Amino acid sequence: MKIEEKIKQLGIELPESAKPAAMYIPVKQLGKALYVSGQIPFVNGQLVCTGKVGKERTLQEAEEAARICAINIIAAVKDYIGDLDKVANVVKIQAFVSSEVGFMQQHIVVNAASQLFYDIFGEAGRHARTAVGINQLPMDATVEVEAILEII
Repeated sequence: MKIEEKIKQLGIELPESAKPAAMYIPVKQLGKALYVSGQIPFVNGQLVCTGKVGKERTLQEAEEAARICAINIIAAVKDYIGDLDKVANVVKIQAFVSSEVGFMQQHIVVNAASQLFYDIFGEAGRHARTAVGINQLPMDATVEVEAILEII
């Protein structure tokens, strides 16, 4: 099954790739590797999840934010390469979770992004990963996720 058909089956509509808000590009290619800049939970141009998990945001809200970040990564990749069937592997994701002191479930938050990559790309969506709790993210986003993908 084609990747974009699978995305539609999952009820996901890929957004337009977000325009950079600072001095960077969304995707940088080096050989067969795509380095995707950190994505935050934007939906229709609006930041939909702000604040710290464990204070202003629940675990479930943060998980949904991580899933939105993964969708935005896929949208950036589609915008860059045009055909998502060219994705050979999701190599690694790095995720940052704005966390209240004492919140220790960053890995659970990031599972939502990891699960989405698996649901879309199957075994090729399994990846190495880092999930880090931090004090603050740009624009007070709750989650930011970046990725490295291999293309054919």
